[in-house]
Amino acid sequence: MLELVTYHENSPLLFTQVIFWVLFGTIIIVYQFIYKNITARNFLLLLASLYFYYMSSGFYFVLLLFSTVVDYYIGSAIFHSNNKANRKRLVFLSAFINLSLLAYFKYTFFFAEGINTLFHIELEPENYLAAMINGIFGTAMDTSNIFLPIGISFYTFQTISYSVDIYRGDIKPVDNIWDFALFVSFFPQLVAGPIVRASEFIPQIHNNYRVTESEFGHALFLIAGGLTKKILISDYISINFVDRIFESPWSYSGFENLMAAYGYAIQIYCDFSGYTDIAIGVAVLLGFKLPLNFNSPYKATDITDFWRRWHISLSSFLRDYLYIPLGGNRKGKVRTYINLIITMLLGGLWHGAHFRFIIWGMLHGCGLALHKLWLEIVGKRFTNNKIFNVISTIFTFHFVCYAWIYFRAEDMQHAESMINQIFTNLDLSLAWEVISAYKLVFLVMAFGYFIHWIPQKWKDTLAIEFITMPDFAKAAFLFFIGFILFQSRSADIQPFIYFQF
Repeated sequence: MLELVTYHENSPLLFTQVIFWVLFGTIIIVYQFIYKNITARNFLLLLASLYFYYMSSGFYFVLLLFSTVVDYYIGSAIFHSNNKANRKRLVFLSAFINLSLLAYFKYTFFFAEGINTLFHIELEPENYLAAMINGIFGTAMDTSNIFLPIGISFYTFQTISYSVDIYRGDIKPVDNIWDFALFVSFFPQLVAGPIVRASEFIPQIHNNYRVTESEFGHALFLIAGGLTKKILISDYISINFVDRIFESPWSYSGFENLMAAYGYAIQIYCDFSGYTDIAIGVAVLLGFKLPLNFNSPYKATDITDFWRRWHISLSSFLRDYLYIPLGGNRKGKVRTYINLIITMLLGGLWHGAHFRFIIWGMLHGCGLALHKLWLEIVGKRFTNNKIFNVISTIFTFHFVCYAWIYFRAEDMQHAESMINQIFTNLDLSLAWEVISAYKLVFLVMAFGYFIHWIPQKWKDTLAIEFITMPDFAKAAFLFFIGFILFQSRSADIQPFIYFQF
């Protein structure tokens, strides 16, 4: 039994595991006895959040505690300081500490490789945190490999935004460190977003617990839909087709590579938006509301529209805390284009220390700049032209898919090989043979795109139909979905894609 409730490096706790729902169900049961006492409720949530993060990252949860303590006291110091220069220094200190932490765990090998290549030396990075934990607890963690703690990219952004918002006067600091710790560690969204701002979350900490029957039904609908996206669509496409092609693109025809690009586009959407749906649903059951993070991004008519729909919490964070401080669109047209490119380039680098992520970010930055230039030249004369919007949507989708190749490929060689196969060896004569060989995979892909592209009012109607079902019908439906997902899940654990970022 103890094995089930302790951290295992090869088996982090995920929404897709039965043990998670057993533990969450236990929390909900306890919740029913204490929810009227806000202090007790929040303390339970804090303990649960820290425990779930421990189950995801092991001893690295001390980093979460470190960021919490540092930014709580920095935020308080910013608020109580009357010296503007000192307030700026404190904000810089918050950003420096958090970004240094992120850089060490995410970019050390990237920087070391660059230095070794440039100066012809042999730096060997060491995981000092692992060495310290080994010394204190007698563990045997690998000190030659720097493990990327799950969720560190998300919670460091949240704590930085807290300090910046206090500096700007948008919020006041929390009353105690326990409330701040809950804001930072709230487990439904901790490891893969959405990125939650203090102004959105902290006021909810002191609200009375209230979940209407409609909200309860909608939460169950979101959770069921999220699990379906992840297990039935994303994992199945990944294991049975996409991973094989991306692993060795030169071994497959251009058509197969093209289908893998389409497959990855729907895979990453279902994986990431599936996590978000589950996170939002779980949060609702606990009495909290998280922001929308996806809004049918492949319906976007242009690349700017895409970033209003994809990973909304990250794109708004980059806009408010990077693009606007760089000058936004306030310093002339050329500077605006440069700011867009810099913002997206750094957004790409945020995803990982690889040149392919820089290319991905650069493509999107240049796309945003070119779209802004296009609008300045032609204005909005095509806005209501349905034919143009269809063509523009198709073009935007393929541009995004092209960029996804760099995002997903193992390295630049794999990315270039895949693109070369698509453009020089498409060979449509093999199309039917490929479709026949992978017919179930393509059916699942088609199903994924179908539920993505259907009108929003259809989705809303489906949600309402579920919400208004009698309880026994809801239970039967959820049991059926659970049975299908259990039968279709893979034997190996398939982490959510954004856990690696």
